[in-house]
Amino acid sequence: MTDPASAGASPKTPSAALPDALRLGVAELAVSDLGRSVAFYERVVGLRTLDREGRVATLGGAGGEGVIRLVETPGAAPKPRAAAGLFHIAILLPERRDLGLTLARLLREGVRRLGASDHLVSEALYLDDPDGNGLEIYRDRPEAEWPRENGALKMATEPMDRDGVLALLGAGADLDAPQPAGTRLGHVHLQVGDLAAARAFWIDAVGFALTTTYPGALFMSAGGYHHHLAANVWSSRGSGPAPEGSAGLRSFEILLPDGGAVEEVAARLRAAGVATRERDGLEASDPWGSTARFRVA
Repeated sequence: MTDPASAGASPKTPSAALPDALRLGVAELAVSDLGRSVAFYERVVGLRTLDREGRVATLGGAGGEGVIRLVETPGAAPKPRAAAGLFHIAILLPERRDLGLTLARLLREGVRRLGASDHLVSEALYLDDPDGNGLEIYRDRPEAEWPRENGALKMATEPMDRDGVLALLGAGADLDAPQPAGTRLGHVHLQVGDLAAARAFWIDAVGFALTTTYPGALFMSAGGYHHHLAANVWSSRGSGPAPEGSAGLRSFEILLPDGGAVEEVAARLRAAGVATRERDGLEASDPWGSTARFRVA
């Protein structure tokens, strides 16, 4: 599931109102069959189950923090392609060799519609889970290598050097080795119905900064990262949310350094007329129902 455009540099933008120390926590996905999904994320993606109770399982790197929480929703159908909601969640790996192991494992498993792209700031693999939830698995280049044009970050979608990534493995690499403890949620990419409304919510109200653009997409972050969040209208322009009970994104965590930072988000959301609620942190949903949970790291 590759991103279908090339990015151009965007004008310089103000710093994010969100703190530089922001990072993402766990993404919660609705799936139709928990056992099937756990098996996929362990065998194919390389995550490990960190906690499982009833119809809920949390997975991450071996000995690391949670990355994905799977919530079984019996009868859930894949999100319609044109509906707003999840485009993909992106799992960030610590090293390029980790990406090579992942690519080799995906090839061994015969994953269909496997994409591989070089975004200049990162190298990424794309696939879907059994419920059609989009996944990106990627590694970042060192920030000093990120290209800039007229002072703004530059990204693109070019073919990934698969051979170069696989060459890091050497003979006898264990393709069943789990993802390392440093594996985490790197960013979330959403489908939205309107970019102006998405910008009003995620930038003006929540407080992300615009880092760069693709035609039909916004990329946003805090602390100078290439993006913690993206939103596109490539197939969802003018669309509403997916039908109730669909598979897809239930929520994702935005981790902030202290309670004061959470309250600042709450104040901006109130000023913008956005409804909030408490659920292990402060929750708010964009106009298409994609929900962020703001809590202290």
